[in-house]
Amino acid sequence: MLQHVQPFKASLLLEQGLAEATITAYVSDILDFIRYIDRTHNQDNPAKINRFDILDYLEFMQQAEKAVSTITRRMISIKLFFRFLLKERIIFENVTEVMDSPRLLKLIPDHLSEEEIDSLLLTCEGREPLQVRNRLILELLYSCGLRVSELCNLKVDAPNFDTAIVRVTGKGSKERLVPFGKDAEQKIRDYLRTARLKLDKTGKVPELLLTQNGKKMTRTRIWQLIKKFAVEAGISKNIFPHTLRHSFASHLLKNGADLRVIQEMLGHSDISTTQVYTHVESSRLAEVHKSFHPRA
Repeated sequence: MLQHVQPFKASLLLEQGLAEATITAYVSDILDFIRYIDRTHNQDNPAKINRFDILDYLEFMQQAEKAVSTITRRMISIKLFFRFLLKERIIFENVTEVMDSPRLLKLIPDHLSEEEIDSLLLTCEGREPLQVRNRLILELLYSCGLRVSELCNLKVDAPNFDTAIVRVTGKGSKERLVPFGKDAEQKIRDYLRTARLKLDKTGKVPELLLTQNGKKMTRTRIWQLIKKFAVEAGISKNIFPHTLRHSFASHLLKNGADLRVIQEMLGHSDISTTQVYTHVESSRLAEVHKSFHPRA
């Protein structure tokens, strides 16, 4: 795709007459998109990029906590790029034509059912070090509602087994305490006793979760693993690490947890951010009402 960036830049200048600063921003956005697709999808043929690949990128931007205005501009940049590719007959279908700007969408976080969570967890059964580690990754994302960046940065001494609390460093280096249950405790203890001892090559890496080479896990690698597990579990939804965080919050709310408590565990500074999950629950209640009320 890189070979098409300069011609795209020229078309923005000559055909659309955009300001130089605007063109620079659009080109920068496209280069960032190309790097992401190459790194996570190993793909550089624009004709083989589909709508879900682009949604993956936008979700990744959201997880990276980019501003809505930034994500919106990047979507516009991608749409302009694909419009150019279609005009130049480099591609023969513009997959972005049916994609709305993120600014126009009121996104309700997608989440998995409890049955889907169980299916996902079953994909990591086994005693190999990476299987034990992968099961713990899923367990912590779902049981503690962690952001993927928080998971990567967890230190080996973060879990406190006496209090069943894990110490998490979130946005703005703010620390919060999140409880974990017996299942998570068992998975953490098992990982520390077995898998981590084999993965930690130097004994000096402070992070809890390690790669096969004994290094700190990256967000991209965890993203790739979640995609792989979803396929193996037969889950058709387009899920991300953040989906497990959404599921954590939605299931707590569904089972009666107070919204303020959920806010504290998620590390949201503003309750309005947590309130998006009430829309998920309201949708479920509406379905129940429609199905069972005689005057629905």
